[in-house]
Amino acid sequence: MKNIKACKHCSFITEEENCPLCGNPTSREWQGYVVILDHTRSELANRMGINVNGKFALRVR
Repeated sequence: MKNIKACKHCSFITEEENCPLCGNPTSREWQGYVVILDHTRSELANRMGINVNGKFALRVR
């Protein structure tokens, strides 16, 4: 099973120890996720401050 983690800063979901987007550490303790397919037209991405497409956690500890 994969060790899926989420960035503590930008909430990007990855398998790496550090986030590939911002370089901050990741955590295995996260809940829920949203998939952004087109960040330019997404109201949710705008509200969450997301400016790239991908999977993002809703809550990270």
